Amino acid sequence: MKNCAQEVRSNNSRSDKLGFLAAALSTFMVGASICNGAAPTQDTTERIWPTKGWQTSSPEEQGMDSRELAELVDFGARRILGTPGVTLSSMLDSLLVVRHGKIVVEVYYAPYAAGIPHVVNSVTKAVISTLMAIASKDGLLDNPTRRVIDFFDRRSIENLNDSKAITVQNLLDMTSGIAWTEPLDGKPDSTIEMEQSPDWVKFILDRPMSSAPGDALNYNSGNTHLLSAIITKLTAMSALEYAKAKLFGPLGINDLSWRHDPQGLSNGGYGLYLQPRDMAKIGYLYLRNGAWEGKQLLPSAWIDKVSHATVDMRLGLLRYSNLFWALPDKHVYMAVGHHRQVIMVFPDLDVVAVTTGRDNYPLSRLADSISSSVKSNTTLPADTASAKLLADKILDVSTEKPTEVGATPKMAALISGKMYMFPPNEINVKSLSLILTDPQPHYDMEAYARDTTKSGSRFAGPIGLDGLYRKGELSHHGFGERLEGVPRVNAVKGTWPDDHTFVIDRLVLGLGQPPGAMDSHVRRREAQRPRQYSRKARYFYRWRDGRISFLLRLSADFGTIGTNRFSATQQIGKTGTVPVRRAT
Repeated sequence: MKNCAQEVRSNNSRSDKLGFLAAALSTFMVGASICNGAAPTQDTTERIWPTKGWQTSSPEEQGMDSRELAELVDFGARRILGTPGVTLSSMLDSLLVVRHGKIVVEVYYAPYAAGIPHVVNSVTKAVISTLMAIASKDGLLDNPTRRVIDFFDRRSIENLNDSKAITVQNLLDMTSGIAWTEPLDGKPDSTIEMEQSPDWVKFILDRPMSSAPGDALNYNSGNTHLLSAIITKLTAMSALEYAKAKLFGPLGINDLSWRHDPQGLSNGGYGLYLQPRDMAKIGYLYLRNGAWEGKQLLPSAWIDKVSHATVDMRLGLLRYSNLFWALPDKHVYMAVGHHRQVIMVFPDLDVVAVTTGRDNYPLSRLADSISSSVKSNTTLPADTASAKLLADKILDVSTEKPTEVGATPKMAALISGKMYMFPPNEINVKSLSLILTDPQPHYDMEAYARDTTKSGSRFAGPIGLDGLYRKGELSHHGFGERLEGVPRVNAVKGTWPDDHTFVIDRLVLGLGQPPGAMDSHVRRREAQRPRQYSRKARYFYRWRDGRISFLLRLSADFGTIGTNRFSATQQIGKTGTVPVRRAT
């Protein structure tokens, strides 16, 4: 089987690892330089191109208020609830604001940090839209009113009749009429089924119609996967390859990964991983009306349609067009992914804002906070106190706070270095070894492979015993085949709540999920699904999970080392226990 992700990485992609500290310090230092009269007057007609890297500035230099931005940083630090024994997470992983082509705020909420690619979920759809715009400009797509079935072998399409007169524009506006269940606030049944099918494009094309094309919006990741397939038909390249040549390359985006389907087509609905700074480049391309370094990459008419979206999303004032969301009353449009992976563009204010997150928040809240922080189109007077407040806030949220740890019992030495084998279980752990008495505690774990003829993935890395996560190296080996090739950094810590229980808290940085999301999410959805679909749902949600937590509960009998007379169980969430045996 092919890897489920393709990667592009540059040798210097880790160069921004300390970006949040640089932003925190430079904000205050630049504020001090303004006090000394060193700040230049902002020329709003100047065009700055961040192809090789972003310039930074204090907010006041760009006419923004540091104190109000500090409140926004606080908002992103709001804690979201987790399951018992799991550390609470901040709502956001990152926040970045650009004005007049310079970064004025850059925040990374611990333990997430700069340099770790982040899943952008349905922001992927906006990238697909952008590639369709480029194909249109290049003359490869003659008209967005072209019928979708013209790109495919209609002889193999089921339920084919006049009602399937879907156009490319219908796909771009989520108004295809294809029967599909993927509510923004519920279970994506159709996407789950698509993921389990051997041919995603055929699965989508074979679906019956639920309404006439163009009648109403129905959110559907199948629409955008068809667009990815059409891009390949038009260009003879995958969407990833076309993006490298026509979008990512010109913008200087080199560190990314993009999942693909069994046929090698880039996933059109989700599955793209980007750095927050590179997300901002995409927003900046739109802010500059599709131009980049003197070249028109996108048709200006395409962006005009995005910024004047009219398709009713039936979510208050939100509108939709060309796979972008818009709040017309606030004069903003945005690319939006689940759990608030967001690129928000403010054409009137010359601002781009980016968030990567772990939970949803009101998009209008972000729009209002950014807008209210803009005070002028030119440099504001220095405000040293506000600059320091912002710098302190950034430093605070980027510094991990230790959780409470219990005293280390004798059991730690007894189990250290032993390998334990587990029968098949919900979190897919096959074996685990904890080295707890070493000066640098670490773990070694193997996962079950979905294909029983293959070996499972192995993971090894440091584990924190002082209440702080220890981060492993950036890896592209996933927790099962669905994540193979996907960038991930494991952050792990453990504690002893009592003498016979060791709680392991494993967080996968950059996956954009709240703590404990998988366990409750899957159990709630599987309770509502026919029994034959439960395993499919479990596999689908596993790859989306950002955190795995489980308990190793050891009985006192385990104290007899060197014999087989011991009792031990693994407890997984609240789903019960399974036996475990010692291998060595």
